[in-house]
Formats: sequence, C-alpha cells, structure tokens
Amino acid sequence: MRTGPALERQIREVWIARGAILVTAALNGFLINNLTPFPWWLASAVEVALLVPLSVATAWTHNRMRNATSEHHWMRIHHHRRIIRRAALVLTAIITLINFQALFAVLHALLYGAKGTTGQSLLIDALNIWLTNVVVFALWFWNIDRGGPAMRGLAKQPVADLMFPQMSPDCPGSQGWTPGFFDYVFVSFTNATAFSPTDTMPLSVRVKLLFMVESSASLLTVGLVAARAVNILS
Repeated sequence: MRTGPALERQIREVWIARGAILVTAALNGFLINNLTPFPWWLASAVEVALLVPLSVATAWTHNRMRNATSEHHWMRIHHHRRIIRRAALVLTAIITLINFQALFAVLHALLYGAKGTTGQSLLIDALNIWLTNVVVFALWFWNIDRGGPAMRGLAKQPVADLMFPQMSPDCPGSQGWTPGFFDYVFVSFTNATAFSPTDTMPLSVRVKLLFMVESSASLLTVGLVAARAVNILS
C-alpha cells in the first residue's frame, strides 16, 4: 500500500488522466466537418457521460484510500480500483474507436472529396484527430504498463511493458522511480511523430501492437495530409 506523498502523487496522476479524457472530448467537439453518421456533438457527449460516473467512483475510492487504516480496508479498495481500471480501459477503447471512425471519414474525404468541405478544413480536422490519437494512446500506455497506476511503484511489480531510460541501473535515481502520466504522453507523441520508438522501448506484445496501431494511424494522417497540403499549395 502507499501512504503520504506517494499516495498523493498517484491520486494527482489519476486526475491528470481524467483531464486528458476531457481534452479528447473537447477535440472531438471541435471537428469542423460533419463527416460522421451521427451528430457532431454525440461523441463528446458520450465521452463526458461515461467520464462523470467514472470520476465519481474515482473520487470516492480516493477518499477511502486517505482514510484506510487496516489491511481489510486496502483489500476492498484494491478490488474497487480494479473495477475502475477496467471501466477506464473500456472508455479508452470507446474513444479510440470514435477517433478511428473520424480518421476514416477524413481520409475518405481527402481521397474522394466530400460535399461542403474544403481542403483547409479537412487539414484542420486531420490535425485535431492526430492530437486526439496522441492523447488516447498515452491513456492506453498509462493504463496498462505494469498493471496500471495502482500497481506501479509497489515492492513486487508486474513485468514492465515499457522500458524508460530512467529505469536503467546506470541512471541516477533509478531506484524507486515510476513514470507519470506525462511520461506516457511523451512516449505517445514521439511514436506518433517518428513512427517508431525513440528512447522508451516497448517490451510486451500488447504494447508493441499498440505502438504499431498508433504509428499506422499517424502515418496515414500525416502522409495524406502532407499530400493534400502540397496539392493545395500547387
């Protein structure tokens, strides 16, 4: 179990991740072209509607964590946190599917044209979708690496899914170091821009698959957007 500053840091990281989900909802709401089969506001509304009960359950669990006084309390809390983590993974999967559907619609419009759209507006939507892609895969990495935020930093950790440079024995302060949410944002951003790992290596099969999916989506977006931009400028 965690107490004191370590516990407060973990709680703060969870709320940063919840805020990242709000960012994805806002980005979905700011898509210019209505290329999806459902109303433009529906994706954001669904994400917020699912986020609210998840946040309430998270706040309730955090309050119990601060007031836990026995091993029995922590066992109950651990059970609730597993349920919350699964719900967060489901929400992340829904956001991913929504963003991929928007990506497909924009790519189709870029290739074949769409009524009422312009090249500039499609470029803005593609950038919006790319940013959402970075945030949503940061959420994936943060939620699954070494069993999620609740398990990282414990004495007996699960096998790491990602090898950060700070985890090397040669790195000062490697003992007891655990990655925060923005470390995963950096991993997601560099993978989306370089289309490959940079300083942080994927170790497990599930993370390697996530790297492949994110790189493929980013490559499609950047490649076709660049081609469209050249066509507009010419």
